Amino acid sequence: MPKIIIEKNPSEARLKELGVSAWETWDCPVTEFRLDFDETEKAYILEGEIVVTPDGEPSVTIVPGDYAIFPVGLKSMWKVTKQLRKHYSYD
Repeated sequence: MPKIIIEKNPSEARLKELGVSAWETWDCPVTEFRLDFDETEKAYILEGEIVVTPDGEPSVTIVPGDYAIFPVGLKSMWKVTKQLRKHYSYD
């Protein structure tokens, strides 16, 4: 199973290098849903909190300041525990 990659609190230089400020923004209320990735998503969390549980793997909690990569082929359940706002981009 593909693994979620999380970089905690990347520097402003790193965020600029990634081009995060030009990425789309997505908001989501507190909810739960299944999310299976058919392409790689890069995300930078601005607000909120999500608990992502990949199939057959332990849960991962993602919070503001986290840069996360959700690889193609990842199958997961998402539990948004605090109103979520993130920048995102697909490869």
